[in-house]
Amino acid sequence: MATMVVVNLLTDDTSSEILDELYKASREYTKNKKEAHKIMKDVIKIALKIGILYRNNQFSQEELETVEKFKKKMNQTAMTAVSFHEVEYTFDRNLLAELLLECKDLLHELVEHHLTAKSHGRIDHVFNHFADVGFLSVLYSSSEEYRQYLKKICEGINKLLDEGVL
Repeated sequence: MATMVVVNLLTDDTSSEILDELYKASREYTKNKKEAHKIMKDVIKIALKIGILYRNNQFSQEELETVEKFKKKMNQTAMTAVSFHEVEYTFDRNLLAELLLECKDLLHELVEHHLTAKSHGRIDHVFNHFADVGFLSVLYSSSEEYRQYLKKICEGINKLLDEGVL
């Protein structure tokens, strides 16, 4: 899996672990290794392209404001996801899905003038998968396998939140 080698080279250990667990959960949910791999590949491509645009100062002042809105929304989404895991009986799949879809919309707004339709399709592919209420319901279910994925994902998110990355 060459993509995961690249991810490990370009990301910190915590982010790599989160991506690994998201891949495993997606593979289990879709029952399709190829589809799960494509989702993760799209995550990586989107992140790299936006990172390159950001580092090369390609965003206008208005777009930089959208970057800040996106960061705040991702932070809120991450904290909500962790909270749903840590506090029993609080999980609301519709709320989490709505937050993820709001992130998707902000991302589309941010890259509207910079990326191709194919890249916008990748954004849709990734966020539509992770915001799928069926996927979220299974991820937060009492299934031991999914609980292990979710536990590791939330531990990683907590670490990124503590470090101020998210």
